[in-house]
Amino acid sequence: MPPMNFLDRVSITVENHVAHVLLDRADKMNALDDAMFEAIVAAGHHLHNERGIRAVVLSGAGRSFCAGLDLSSMGKTDRWGEGGGGGLAERTHGNANRAQQAAMVWRKLPMPVIAAVHGVCFGGGLQVASGADVRFIAPDARLAVMEVKWGLVPDMAGYVLWRGNVRDDVLRELTYTHREFNGEEAVRYGFATHVSADPLADAIKLAQEIATKSPTAVRGAKLLSNRTPDMSVDEILMAESIAQHELMYSKNQMEAVRAGMEKRPAEFVDP
Repeated sequence: MPPMNFLDRVSITVENHVAHVLLDRADKMNALDDAMFEAIVAAGHHLHNERGIRAVVLSGAGRSFCAGLDLSSMGKTDRWGEGGGGGLAERTHGNANRAQQAAMVWRKLPMPVIAAVHGVCFGGGLQVASGADVRFIAPDARLAVMEVKWGLVPDMAGYVLWRGNVRDDVLRELTYTHREFNGEEAVRYGFATHVSADPLADAIKLAQEIATKSPTAVRGAKLLSNRTPDMSVDEILMAESIAQHELMYSKNQMEAVRAGMEKRPAEFVDP
């Protein structure tokens, strides 16, 4: 697949079943203006039904992952995609407005997303990164839940995406004070998964490993991971059973068994 570009803000390249999504506004540290919001959402939607994509890597060009909202665009841009006058409460993208979808779209993708975070990752940028399933982060990265500094609250799905990862009292402190923290602290607090001297290389390596596994099993596992936090114990047990029933004796499941027994690379069929 040739590289794709979305509004000169986001590009996608695909190799060996791995899509690399690059936030590509390096001169502004990939800050979120109107075109960037549109491009991020469009890139995510494009990947949703793209056949053969088994894992996604999300990274930022230049010195930073994403500096958050482009303050120079405030007052000039319809940041949240208010559209027909419904304001922030208008659900323009399923259960989300546009700004929320820029982060949620990565969690909603059926395949795993691995973020590679370096440099600055503030406010909305932190929420976009939080939409990924796994986050590799440089030790000297600079992060902040920045919104209170500008008289706002985090509103790009952060409260959904941080739930279960970031301890509640830690999140409250960081939100109320907008204190900066580094990559090692981000892992300790639950905003990131692994500290890495080369986040992009490690993200690609993990994505390539995931791409060798049964795509139907990996997608089933991601769907369970997305759904179960809001379920009761009885609902979780049933969801596990249904997901397993759908996979057992399927073509990919049988190929996984055969390949494992024959000690060879598996040849899976993409959904």
